[in-house]
Amino acid sequence: AKGRGIGLAQQSNPPKKASLKPLHWVKVTRAMQGSLWEDAQKQGNQARAPDIDLSELESLFSTAVATNASEKGGTKRGSAISKPEIVHLVDMRRANNCEIMLTKIKMPLPDMINAILALDTSVLDNDQVENLIKFCPTKEEIEMLKNYNGNKEMLGKCEQFFLELMKVPRVESKLRVFAFRITFSTQVEELRTNLTTINDATKEVKESLKLRQIMQTILTLGNALNQGTARGSAVGFRLDSLLKLSDTRARNNKMTLMHYLCKLLSEKLPELLDFDKDLIHLEAASKIQLKLLAEEMQAINKGLEKVEQELAASVNDGAISVGFREALKSFLDAAEAEVRSLISLYSEVGRNADSLAQYFGEDPARCPFEQVTSILVIFVNMFKKSRDENARTAELEKKKLEKDKEKATLSAKKVLE
Repeated sequence: AKGRGIGLAQQSNPPKKASLKPLHWVKVTRAMQGSLWEDAQKQGNQARAPDIDLSELESLFSTAVATNASEKGGTKRGSAISKPEIVHLVDMRRANNCEIMLTKIKMPLPDMINAILALDTSVLDNDQVENLIKFCPTKEEIEMLKNYNGNKEMLGKCEQFFLELMKVPRVESKLRVFAFRITFSTQVEELRTNLTTINDATKEVKESLKLRQIMQTILTLGNALNQGTARGSAVGFRLDSLLKLSDTRARNNKMTLMHYLCKLLSEKLPELLDFDKDLIHLEAASKIQLKLLAEEMQAINKGLEKVEQELAASVNDGAISVGFREALKSFLDAAEAEVRSLISLYSEVGRNADSLAQYFGEDPARCPFEQVTSILVIFVNMFKKSRDENARTAELEKKKLEKDKEKATLSAKKVLE
């Protein structure tokens, strides 16, 4: 054993005399300042490791050597001799999760790489691509695999997968571009739908003659009630005043001003009672926040920038990225046209949203689009509720009159008899 011992502090990578079982650790390649590993590299370090007897280590931890029996195929089940072990370099939990992910995709690794480079959305969906992004090798894992000099066929599935990904320059960037490519159409369509809804709702409100007449009727009612006071002789009213119509009750406490408005309209202008049918997109528009649309627009623009950056960077990739560049360029040309159209629509919507507040005499900064539509939706619902309650009350009164009439008729008959 003498002469075979070695001090690990003096020589960190002793030559192996036999094939030893690996220790599954995560290697530190650079000692962090202030760490014990940095201190260990200094001369005269007190915390030295003891000499290790390599002969003993080899006898205890060498991999199994095939015997004559095994060479002849005579290895018995349950014998201590086993096939060569799979080499695992990646953290076991991460490796297991990676293998589970690969099992779900059910595709040979080369086919998967080809699908990525072709941006083939018929082969990989967004969830699969997002999972692939999660399992892109880190810098440390890449370094570990680069430094592995053993038989690559003996590496685990996760390590094999990492090696395949490492063949593709900036693979994570390409996967992120792929994910953007998959979701782009849906993102654009959803944003366009929301923007169009706002435009439609704005147009419907501003072009509704019935709503305009109702607003004028409310103004007339309010001025009649406020006659002779500081609130009277108004030329208009703040939009949120609409919500106070249900708060103002009649003396008998059975009717609100909203009920009276509906009663007045049903008697004088019954064609206005269904004004809500003019405002088809109002409720849907009231659920949309312009701030979120701005964030979605920004996300699409940023995604497009990443595509442009990867297209420029892949010029130097060589043959492996030729097909990728063609597919990406084709997508980019179509996407840029879509986004230009979307930006134009977005600007138009911004102007229209402000104009809606201005239509009601409000400052868009103090009463933004979301507030305007919210007030209008509440007003419409309150109006419909009062209109329907009036109709039910009228129906009950009609039935009561009919019953009273029947009773009177019966009484008259009895008197005659």
